[in-house]
Amino acid sequence: MQMNRLFKIVYYLLENGKSTAPELAEKFEVSIRTIYRDLDTISAAGIPVYAAQGKGGGISLLDDYILEKSLFSKEEKEQILMALQGISSTKGTSADELLSKLSALFQIKNTDWIEVDFSEWVKNSASQDIFNDIKKAIFDRHFISFSYFDNKGFRLNRTVKPIKLIFRSKDWYLYGFCLLKNDYRLFKLTRMKELVISTETFSREISELPKTKMEIPHYNMVSVKLKFSPQAAFRVYDEFTDSVTTDCENNLYVTTNLPDNEVMYSYLLTFGEYVEVLAPQYVRVGITEKMKLIMKKYKT
Repeated sequence: MQMNRLFKIVYYLLENGKSTAPELAEKFEVSIRTIYRDLDTISAAGIPVYAAQGKGGGISLLDDYILEKSLFSKEEKEQILMALQGISSTKGTSADELLSKLSALFQIKNTDWIEVDFSEWVKNSASQDIFNDIKKAIFDRHFISFSYFDNKGFRLNRTVKPIKLIFRSKDWYLYGFCLLKNDYRLFKLTRMKELVISTETFSREISELPKTKMEIPHYNMVSVKLKFSPQAAFRVYDEFTDSVTTDCENNLYVTTNLPDNEVMYSYLLTFGEYVEVLAPQYVRVGITEKMKLIMKKYKT
């Protein structure tokens, strides 16, 4: 237990730069006296930890100190390599080179255990450019401005402090502080247009950041019962985690929750003639109205 706490103290100081004994004691739920004993043990192990008194003082590590590879267990080294391999497709050859270097440093053979294909982002130069520009703005702490299309179809100009890039549910999102809304928001990268990286920078204290709001925009949901033709089976099994049942003619039935708005109708129409809404009735009527509008556009 003590050894685990010692490592956590080192990692905390590396990440935050400086702390105090009371702060460390509170964080690791031990006494201040125990913290000082831990610091003595860390120092005896050869890790340059310093304590300065007075205003502006505190506990810190030597500025240029880095963790030696020996501080990682074999399992931790493997986890680092596996994580890097899992995301290497977003960076191509540069990540592959880093992966090889770490494999040699850790003296672990690189096992090709996973392949993640971000083809749209890697091969689409426009998408890759916006991804890389935002990534650079995050590291350099530059404000960014862009036009954004929200879920209601409105286009608004946003200025944002970019915090992190998130991959969730087949899409990339930017998480940042929006000056327009005066709050943290998620922005889907494909809806961001006319991106401009400002020369103006901002300060950011990691400890002050709220936890990432991982929930992609919340909608009121409705339970919908659907019937699919056999031709749509591949999509049904791909896209619905709910229980799928079939009948003697190989039709598929799904009861699932969908957003109770335009998103639902647009999604269901992507199945074309291969889906029928069985319930609720108002959704059936809504689909009918949408089809009438579509037919009206194609009248000759």
